[in-house]
Formats: sequence, C-alpha cells, structure tokens
Amino acid sequence: MKKFDFTIKGNKYEVEISSFENNIAEIEVNGTHYSVEVHQEVKKSKTPTLVRPEVVNKRTESKIKKSVGGVSFAVKAPLPGTILSVSVNVGDSVKRGQELMIMEAMKMENKVLAEKDGTIKSIKVNTGDAVLQNDVLIEME
Repeated sequence: MKKFDFTIKGNKYEVEISSFENNIAEIEVNGTHYSVEVHQEVKKSKTPTLVRPEVVNKRTESKIKKSVGGVSFAVKAPLPGTILSVSVNVGDSVKRGQELMIMEAMKMENKVLAEKDGTIKSIKVNTGDAVLQNDVLIEME
C-alpha cells in the first residue's frame, strides 16, 4: 500500500492505493473507497510474479509404517570420517557403552559406542566407507 497527499484546487486529499492490477486501481480517498480506471500504458514490473499451483494433499494416511517390534534408534556418525572396522553383526544384542565400530576422524581412531541397550536391526556402512557427520551408521531396536 502506498499513501500520497494531493492538493487539488486548494483542497487536500489523503490517497491510499490498495492494489493496482492491469488498468484498475483500488484506492481510498479521505476514507472513501474507489475503483479507478487508469488511461495510460501500465509499465510492467521488472520483478516476475511467481505463480505456484495449489498443493493438494492426496494422502489420507501416513506412508510411514510403525513397527510392531519396538522403536528404532539410529546411531549416527559424530564426525566426518572413515569406517575402520565394524564390531557387531545384524541381530546382535548390545549393551549401553558397548563398542559398535571404530572410525577414523581428524586423524584419530574413535570408538562408536552404543548409547542404549538394544538389538542391531541393520548396519548401513562397511569397512572403508567415508561418512559425513550425522550419517546413519547403524539402526537398533
């Protein structure tokens, strides 16, 4: 909205332009609303107007299936690095603090430990793989 003060034949007018599309301007003069047709060529805006289609949610239920067994827990890489060895296999039961794998990060060997008790559901990396920080290494139940 743009506001202007006009003086026409000694009378002062406060004009507020609400919208301006094609050659029709919606304005308010001293509190009264008007639709005004403009009789000159309208300059096109240099900024393009983005028109996006309406997003329609076609899903009625979530695609994520809840597992009956237990809640999955992801063990993530604490730093970017390389996997040197994996100490567990799928199906192994592990205790909190048990070594799961060794990875090299920042020229140091780091042990990746289990944060809680559980069972190894899947191992997402192999020996020699390069990983980034927060990459999923192991899924546990």
